[in-house]
Amino acid sequence: MRFRQLFGTGVFKSNDQKKREKRVDGASVPFGAGRDPLGLSDVIDGLTSNMGWTSPLAQSDLVASWVEIAGAETAEHSTPTGIEDGVLTIQCDSTAWATQLRLMRTQITTHIALRYPDAKIQSVRFEGPNAPSWKRGPRSIPGRGPRDTYG
Repeated sequence: MRFRQLFGTGVFKSNDQKKREKRVDGASVPFGAGRDPLGLSDVIDGLTSNMGWTSPLAQSDLVASWVEIAGAETAEHSTPTGIEDGVLTIQCDSTAWATQLRLMRTQITTHIALRYPDAKIQSVRFEGPNAPSWKRGPRSIPGRGPRDTYG
């Protein structure tokens, strides 16, 4: 009896027979439980969550609705340029607008966090207009650089 409990009865069962034993009554009946058609929004929501697209879609919604977040006048002088590692980068028309938006950073960040939590934005960076400079990139070597050979 103990060997039968441990090793089974020794009766061979095909895969089809095992599947028939596991089948729940009414599961293969059309219009049974779990067989109802879903709405298009439910299907798309399931697809985006399964594929991991919720964060990129929320980020694109955030960029598209920048006018509503910042206001019409502010949005005329600033545009979102990208999101990288949870940092939203905003390009401003002038350094005055960049400074003003830096002062409003906490308000803008909390508004984004409340309205778009799936975007996962930790901070916002405001940049002024690009001016030509000898510096190349965020990591530069200290010193005069290429200008040290001038007369």
